[in-house]
Amino acid sequence: MEEKAYIKIRLLKGKVQSIPFYICRSFPVNKKKIVFCCIEGTTGYTCNPKYIAEELIRRKEDVELVWLVNDVSKQFPKEINVVKNTLLNRAYHLSTAGVWIDNSRKQLEVRKRKGQTYIQTWHAKLGFKPTCLDRGKSFSRIAYLVSKHDSDMIDYVLSNSKWYEDTLPTGMIYNGPTLRFGSPRCDILVNHVHEMHEKVRKAYHLPMDAKLIMYAPTFRGGSQGTTRSITTENETPDCGMLLQALQDRFGETWYMLLRLHPQLVARQIESGMRDERLIDVSKKDDMYEILAGCDAFVTDYSSAAFDAAVMRIPVFLYCSDYDEYKKERGTLLWDLNELPFGAARDNEELQKIVCGFDEKEYKRSLDRLFRETEMVEDGKACERTVEYLLTLNK
Repeated sequence: MEEKAYIKIRLLKGKVQSIPFYICRSFPVNKKKIVFCCIEGTTGYTCNPKYIAEELIRRKEDVELVWLVNDVSKQFPKEINVVKNTLLNRAYHLSTAGVWIDNSRKQLEVRKRKGQTYIQTWHAKLGFKPTCLDRGKSFSRIAYLVSKHDSDMIDYVLSNSKWYEDTLPTGMIYNGPTLRFGSPRCDILVNHVHEMHEKVRKAYHLPMDAKLIMYAPTFRGGSQGTTRSITTENETPDCGMLLQALQDRFGETWYMLLRLHPQLVARQIESGMRDERLIDVSKKDDMYEILAGCDAFVTDYSSAAFDAAVMRIPVFLYCSDYDEYKKERGTLLWDLNELPFGAARDNEELQKIVCGFDEKEYKRSLDRLFRETEMVEDGKACERTVEYLLTLNK
């Protein structure tokens, strides 16, 4: 389908589907109602919205919590009204809520009313991947229209650093207010490491002294383009070589927790990632509950590398497709050689980087990174965010 024709259809569909939003304006806005959503409803109870909801529940605040999700069989706390993410449900609940909290884009049909507040928490702060205008020619026209439509409705973007705020005009097409409170999903990486260390090992029947490294490559695939697909060509590190290198450098017995997109899991394991010390954790909604119990982290271009670094655990990058990825996605936002994380192009190089890991230099580099980006991740993001939310209900 030609792009112009595709855009016309998408815009027309958005206008038609916006009709329920206008009809639902006959209902009043409930200032105490907060509607959450993650990645267009495709994921469950997870990411920044989850931890904001958790804090509201912990405080027993007098608010109505609604979560829009595609799969209503997913587990949520009893305090949350779990709603099937259909057009009519979206229209009603978003049109009658005082606050929206999301971590990805609202679609073209969504309309915000006067008196409502939309807080965009996004699913990445410090990150590698260029987004929106930073993608250059690979940023399609329809992607621009969807992004601009969403950004025009946002009242506040939740931030964790000056670096992130500086990227917003081109990376999110957003020039409005920010709230530098930190990332709610990172609070668990600061406050509950010891608790999750035990919980994760019990959950996967591992010895308490087992060492864990999570492998979590970034999602690959189209976003708002004319075709939407998941790319499966990215190579994975050799599990055996990596675990042996970790054991040689740090001692103890290591296990790898594999965190992939669900549609990639079977293919990657069948293609050679077989080891009794390899555990698939891809179906767990909340990656951060598991990450909090890990001792090291490896990815390619996922922003989770910066989040894992908050724990000050070793972080490694495996970028075997660096040149191809850069061509498809655009120039990365960081020079990998200037980061604290050792970046490898193949298994042999990854092995050398792990075996040569210098903990003192790594932590000095992390301190410099956090200082230069003016990053705020002190375990109090949920507290700050909820305190601010409560002022909106008055």
